[in-house]
Amino acid sequence: MKQQYIIVGGSRGIGKATAELLIKEGHHVHIIARNMPELEGDFDFYSCDVLNDVLPSISAKINGLVYCPGSINLKPFKSLKEKDFQADFEINVLGAVKVLQAYAKGLQASSEGSVVLYSTVAVQTGMAFHASVSIAKGAIEGLVRSLAAEWSPNIRVNGIAPSITETDLAARLLRNDKQVAAAEERHPLARIGQPLDAAQLTVFLLQNTSSWMTGQIIALDGGMSAIRKL
Repeated sequence: MKQQYIIVGGSRGIGKATAELLIKEGHHVHIIARNMPELEGDFDFYSCDVLNDVLPSISAKINGLVYCPGSINLKPFKSLKEKDFQADFEINVLGAVKVLQAYAKGLQASSEGSVVLYSTVAVQTGMAFHASVSIAKGAIEGLVRSLAAEWSPNIRVNGIAPSITETDLAARLLRNDKQVAAAEERHPLARIGQPLDAAQLTVFLLQNTSSWMTGQIIALDGGMSAIRKL
């Protein structure tokens, strides 16, 4: 049966890969982003800057919602300014809050809604230079658990905590073969993440295949947070 999904930030990276999978399965996707995605199939596009614009009105029953916008602001703690913490918190947390409040009624109307948010491996695995983004994503993990409790049983809320993934957002950390090789070596599975890795898990969490899961933060990090190679 065709279902309705909202993907915020669905024009590239993980959001676009998720939209492609859902469209391929025959669902309708509402994409909210600043730029038009290069996609084919059954989707609506709404040009919108989530932090600064009025969100589009979507009256359909919403089966699932994904919030993809985020940041990778890596600096020594002594170099971080108040504006750095504020910017990271706004895009990662306040943007998600704005979206969730706007579309909560649509999710409730479906009686089986599902929300997927994104954290980072750096929240549970302390990493140098990650103070600002870890604070913001730590708040996302708290939001996942709080909303999962408040919105149960009609809406499930889960989070994914990936390690570095080959997206435009991470491009400056993967500028050359040497940087890519170094990133791969830090992971027990000896590779970095791909958008499809996260998209496949996102679709699983959105749909009834995960109908007995809520309030979870799932590590998707090539084993980084759980194991160490000898």
